[in-house]
Amino acid sequence: MNTIDIYCANTGTKKTYPLGVTLMEIKDDFEVKLKNPILGALVNNKVKELSFVIVKNKKVEFIDYSHPDGMRMYVRSLFFILVAAVREVFPDVKLKMMHGISRGYYCELAGLDRTITDSDISAIKYEMQQLVDKDIPFNKKGMPSEEAVEICRNQNLLYKAKLFQQQGNLFSYMYFMGDQANYFFGDQVSSTGYLKVFDLVSYYDGMLLRIPNPKKFSEVQPYSKNDKLFGIFQEHKDWAEILDVSNVANLNEFTLNGQSGDIIKISEALHEKRIAEIANMIRDRKDNVKIVLIAGPSASGKTTFSKRLMVQLAVNGLKPTMISLDDYFVDRDQTPKDENGEYDFEAIEAIDIEFFNRQLIQLFNGEMIELPKFNFTVGTRIPSGKNLQLVPGSVLIVEGIHGMNPNLIPHIDPKITFKIFLSALTQISIDDQNHISTTDNRMIRRMIRDSKYRNYSAQDTIRRWPSVRAGEDKNIFPYQENADIMFNTAMVYELAVLKKYADLLLQSVPESQPEFSESCRLLKFLSYFKTIDDLEIPPTSLIREFLGGSSFLY
Repeated sequence: MNTIDIYCANTGTKKTYPLGVTLMEIKDDFEVKLKNPILGALVNNKVKELSFVIVKNKKVEFIDYSHPDGMRMYVRSLFFILVAAVREVFPDVKLKMMHGISRGYYCELAGLDRTITDSDISAIKYEMQQLVDKDIPFNKKGMPSEEAVEICRNQNLLYKAKLFQQQGNLFSYMYFMGDQANYFFGDQVSSTGYLKVFDLVSYYDGMLLRIPNPKKFSEVQPYSKNDKLFGIFQEHKDWAEILDVSNVANLNEFTLNGQSGDIIKISEALHEKRIAEIANMIRDRKDNVKIVLIAGPSASGKTTFSKRLMVQLAVNGLKPTMISLDDYFVDRDQTPKDENGEYDFEAIEAIDIEFFNRQLIQLFNGEMIELPKFNFTVGTRIPSGKNLQLVPGSVLIVEGIHGMNPNLIPHIDPKITFKIFLSALTQISIDDQNHISTTDNRMIRRMIRDSKYRNYSAQDTIRRWPSVRAGEDKNIFPYQENADIMFNTAMVYELAVLKKYADLLLQSVPESQPEFSESCRLLKFLSYFKTIDDLEIPPTSLIREFLGGSSFLY
């Protein structure tokens, strides 16, 4: 009998099995003890379902919901049963997964022709629970792409059908749950019985699909209403519909038809118009507003937005000047550390709050100050040699991640502030039932910028990203609703432009490294986009902050 050796990273042990054994068949034999039920595995650092057949010697690491890839498997599978439940309750209605918000996923019912009710949501949730109780297997089946396209069309999954056609592959995969077929562009759990923890609640004009808490799997994530964030999502959903690029298939059609330049021009014009509107709001409050605080997570485009806002403020007759919170870091030996003993540069305690506020008060009293400069090489703050004094009509622009935190400027009258929060809220979806994560959008931006300007590899960026995200969840997002206005820095075309740069970086991640699984996921995600050239992107575009070629100095 032919045999293979399998090394289990969870237990540090190796065992021999018959050729063709599945992950499901060996997971109990290795006696892996995880906090939550095993959902899948990393096989040679690539995500696989438990039905995966092993035919060569492999390294296997079983994963549960606490692992990012395990969470994605669980959520995709929840999407499948939600789509099936909606189809059962409302056969003529289409579920649209809009975006992630409030630790869940917002969705609407297209074609319902009335306001969704609590009774509707209860009926859908009941059908989801029925599917879970039946423990129906998710079966992955390969087939000629023409057959996959036909199945999608028959189930009214028209944008999925378009994408399968645009991919141009001879062979494709679909998932089956009983007599229902679908595809969620990633791996699924083994059966519906794994999906015991979820909730479905009313949320604005639609529903919020609530998912398990990674820290306590038996409970769903807490949620709250985010009025301003939801409003900006809806505004940009309207933009995407105006452009007729609410999904990747439609964007690809514009690209294939040679019309991507039109999408770039309109997208950039919409950005410029919105920035001008914000500048007008500040101008209308010029007798009160003395300081504009601009905050946002990593790779949200804070620096370029600040510079473009300064241009629009100058057009309105104001005299803007910008300072960065990064220059107000405390010296390295005073920097707080996180639970792992690493420097926590994203904690507000890493900023010299007292010194920053003292300089602000001096400025607003008409005094001249010498701006500081933080030397990141030696980890100390030094004098910059640059003096600043505000004059009549001056507006101080402060850019930094803590701009929405009320503890940043405790000595400054809130009446003289104007707060702007930035996010890259991707306004297109892969299709009606596959949203695009704003986190993925930002990570791809940061990966390209890190490579171009900081000499970091894609592997470096991927490895650092969980720490960056943890800092954002702790120090940035809890304060975003404090903003006077939110601005979405994402462009509907940008992932199609970033694709060719990101692909090269992601392909360099070695299979032997833990970051390989994430590089594979992102490469697969980007493969759905047809490449758009960046030649028509103007030098003042926010995307130039990441690609290069900006006319602004950074």
